[in-house]
Amino acid sequence: MSDIETYRRKLKFRADRRGFRELDLYMQQFTDAHLARFDERQLREFEAVLDIPDQHVFDWIMGRGSPEAGQRSEVLDLLLSFTYAAPR
Repeated sequence: MSDIETYRRKLKFRADRRGFRELDLYMQQFTDAHLARFDERQLREFEAVLDIPDQHVFDWIMGRGSPEAGQRSEVLDLLLSFTYAAPR
């Protein structure tokens, strides 16, 4: 397994197990849809998103506030524009 694949797997694990069930579900769908195509820069941006407190990310997803300019990145913008599809 390559280093980048190991990095992806670690990020997927962190994203899927945030400890906040609603955010876990959202992140699981987001990573399933996008993580495999991220390059190294995007993976680093995603890791930075994972370092942001759960409640902040959840509030932004729910439209309650927005990140500061210094927190914005291509990946964060992609995450915030992602549409969650509730399981059937």
